[in-house]
Amino acid sequence: MGEIHFRNTLSGKKERFEPLEPPEVRMYTCGPTVYDFAHIGNFRTFVFQDILRRFLRSRGFQMRHVMNLTDVDDRIIQNAAAAGVSIYDYTAQYAKAFLEDIAALSIETPEHVVKATDHIEEMVALTERLGAKGFTYSSDGSVYYRIAKFPEYGKLSKIDLTGIRDGASERIESDRYEKESARDFALWKAPKPGEHSWPSRIGPGRPGWHIECSAMAMKYLGETLDIHTGGVDLAFPHHENEIAQSEGATGKPFVGYWLHAEHLIIDGEKMSKSLGNIRTLRDLLSQGHKPSTLRFLLASVPYRRQFNFTNDVLQQAASSVERLRNFAARLRAEKFPAGASVALAARVRDAEDAFDAGMEDDLNTAQALAAVFDLVRDVNTAADRGEFRQGDAAPVLAFLEKFDGILAVLDDNDAAKLAALGIAPSGGGISDDEVEKLIAERNAARKRRDFAASDRIRQELADRGIILEDAKDGVRWKRK
Repeated sequence: MGEIHFRNTLSGKKERFEPLEPPEVRMYTCGPTVYDFAHIGNFRTFVFQDILRRFLRSRGFQMRHVMNLTDVDDRIIQNAAAAGVSIYDYTAQYAKAFLEDIAALSIETPEHVVKATDHIEEMVALTERLGAKGFTYSSDGSVYYRIAKFPEYGKLSKIDLTGIRDGASERIESDRYEKESARDFALWKAPKPGEHSWPSRIGPGRPGWHIECSAMAMKYLGETLDIHTGGVDLAFPHHENEIAQSEGATGKPFVGYWLHAEHLIIDGEKMSKSLGNIRTLRDLLSQGHKPSTLRFLLASVPYRRQFNFTNDVLQQAASSVERLRNFAARLRAEKFPAGASVALAARVRDAEDAFDAGMEDDLNTAQALAAVFDLVRDVNTAADRGEFRQGDAAPVLAFLEKFDGILAVLDDNDAAKLAALGIAPSGGGISDDEVEKLIAERNAARKRRDFAASDRIRQELADRGIILEDAKDGVRWKRK
């Protein structure tokens, strides 16, 4: 295995990955603001960070991974007030839905999933720490970070601050409070009439958006993190402000490697309410798409490349997952001639080396997947020619298991995952047990040579989205 390299947003270069205290990796992921259901663009970032943690773990690293849930901000306060409920009741439904959604996409739950509202004390303490070092000032009951006090501001996003003028605060921060400079941002916001707020040593109020992540990241991971992930849209101002807060307070580098996932667009256009093209995961699953298809699709384009989400690529992803599953099923079920091929064993090693090289190169999943599908093609060709031996199956299956430990698409558990979300599978809502029962009835009909009944059952299953394959060792089935 070779060295792992990531493209670090901070330096703009690919760098060899070396955590501060191996084998532990301390990683922070900016999670969702739970004011609504997460959309497919959000899940591109979360699938990327899941592949990242799975890959690092496959290399022997131990993960200490934190993801936050932002459960207080302007939208949440406004929406909760409009609904006549507390912010806790309002956000609970969307926090629960998000955790269900990531489970449906086989995204592992980080070691720590933390809510902003559970860490108000840590945010107040960090604000006080910054104040003691002269980084803050108060205005109308709110506390602001004075960016002029931090000369390195902009080093992550490479933002040109000369174009930001006083009075142009909407370009940086929509906090709608009075402040000395347009560049400054709120650490603690004074409450407006009727707004949810907390009493504190720095006055009543609520946290600004940026202070939340700094406070929670440092509580669970220490003052310097190995990796910080998020969408590219968060690099400025959110992550830039995290750096200013954290490094202003500690005097230490905040993050070693900043990894940002590029935008996902829909049919060549940015997702927006005005275009009506925002798609949640549940929208897509309700339309008949499988969780495994969506995970494969979101993983197939390297995270640093912009992703164009279309119906065509959705169908291609579905076909790719079925091809992989059928290949694995063939290796497990088909009886090949005895023996083993030295050449085939070497071919598997080559595929594994190519897969590793792709993943080591800043998680180049396109290169890694190409190595997998090239092997699938070569093995199927050898099997069709009678050149594949029974002893060749084990190393190929072992490679597939390694691949799936990271990509997580081979297990045909889509129906169970849809059921957990209360969504009927595309196969007419038919359960696995019902399918097996009908197949048994069809087998019995064929045994008594009642081919009319056999054909009728086969057609019923086809109408409900179930495809049968009659093989030498019995009947296999899959959902469309």
